Amino acid sequence: MSLPDEKVQALVHGWRQLAVLHTRIAARLEQVLQGQFELSVNEYGVLELLSRQEEHHLRMGQLATAMAMSQAATTRLVTRLEDRGLLRRCLCPDDRRGIYSEATPQGADLLTRARQEHNAALEKALCEAREANPDMAHLIEAIGAAERRPVLVS
Repeated sequence: MSLPDEKVQALVHGWRQLAVLHTRIAARLEQVLQGQFELSVNEYGVLELLSRQEEHHLRMGQLATAMAMSQAATTRLVTRLEDRGLLRRCLCPDDRRGIYSEATPQGADLLTRARQEHNAALEKALCEAREANPDMAHLIEAIGAAERRPVLVS
């Protein structure tokens, strides 16, 4: 079953808008986070995600899924953060095969300092995108609605 051409064109257009918005925001955030905190967007994302978990840790597989990264890329990312003293790995107490990643106090402190700058850069990038292309307003509103829901991984 194929979609009518108008529907396909709308999907393609929406996807392009989302890709452009993502690229603009990621570039802005990368500039701020690297310049001021020596963190990549993904490194910040891991620290931020872990901070929002009930136990402040996740299994490596859960972290990979939540970050939309491969297991190998997640392992490299966690290793970089661990080498900097921002993260630690520990064995799951009820399943010795499971490994958790959790932020260290140093990682939590860096996240606290970076969060305000990250959020300001995100807000500015979204405002600029809305002004540059009012057609993106619906995407920006959707991002705002998603912000209010907690990000918990099971």
